Amino acid sequence: MTVGQGVGAALMLLFLADVFLTVLYARAGTGLLAPHWNRGIWALLRGVSKLAGRRDSTVLTFAGSLIVVSLIGFWAIGLVLGAALIIRPELGTAIRPSSGASSTDFATALLVAGNSLSIVGGGDYSPHTTGARLFFLLNSLIGTSVLSLVLSYLVQVYSALRERNALALAIDLMSDGTGDAAVMLVRLMPRGKAGDATSELGNLARSLAATKEAHHFYPLLFYFRFEQPLYAVSRFSFVLLDAMTLIDTALDQDRYGAVSASAPVAAIRRGARLLLETLDSHFPTGSARNDPSAEAWQFRQSYNAATRILAEAEIATSPNGAKAYVAARSDWELLVRRVAPTLGYSMPEIDRRAEIVAS
Repeated sequence: MTVGQGVGAALMLLFLADVFLTVLYARAGTGLLAPHWNRGIWALLRGVSKLAGRRDSTVLTFAGSLIVVSLIGFWAIGLVLGAALIIRPELGTAIRPSSGASSTDFATALLVAGNSLSIVGGGDYSPHTTGARLFFLLNSLIGTSVLSLVLSYLVQVYSALRERNALALAIDLMSDGTGDAAVMLVRLMPRGKAGDATSELGNLARSLAATKEAHHFYPLLFYFRFEQPLYAVSRFSFVLLDAMTLIDTALDQDRYGAVSASAPVAAIRRGARLLLETLDSHFPTGSARNDPSAEAWQFRQSYNAATRILAEAEIATSPNGAKAYVAARSDWELLVRRVAPTLGYSMPEIDRRAEIVAS
């Protein structure tokens, strides 16, 4: 074996390991090459989006699909290059055409490598020794296996994306399209009756858990951005966290304490935070600046606006929950501020009650 063939074998093993860790091992941040490739394409598209001006958000909506296509091409090129390095020294001897002169340049090696990864003996060139035949057979098995795994992986990614969008839409519909957690609570507890609230929150908790795990298993989901803010992970996570914080601080605990202490509320609170932490840890998010005094005033005004909405709907509220609300929201909103702008969303698009506070 020559040095070039050794490099080729190492290159193929590297790309196969990357496919294994990305597709089969399926954990966020475990790939050898794919996470860096995905981030590189994302950074490129972010740069293009800045040049696009007002259409920057439109450019980013293509990010997920383009990253999927480019990643498949990246893996294919890596495997073909590795196989070509192994094949080139054998051209004209162990591997040669059925008739005519044998070319030994690297372009021919690439062509033969590509054929051998798809069909044994494909093209004019075929193996003429036992070792070459075994290599062609191995290449064919690698090519078909990788193709099957990648196609299956993509089906799972798009299935998880559909479920994420369904969860986001359900949360938006529960708030009458306002994206306001207080309005969502009003719909969950019509005229102050919380009988079905726990059951509905339990359904959301299960969907949220599935969405969180999908982002952990399929990191490609990070890069799928939709132009409508309602589909943003930061948006529906914000609504859920805000709703759970209002349940804990704004509702009269003598009347609604059972809802606050229920398992679905705890599950949604923890699940939404875990989802944001997953994106923050494995997605190229930026830093978030904060002004504690200004935020405390804004959060207090938001709390007051929420309690007015709840009171108007005959939901009993707590007269002294503002301080606890400000403290709780200060703890989780920083994550939202880190994730949302990275995907091209502004905080007014995420926090819909801010418009009420501003007016």
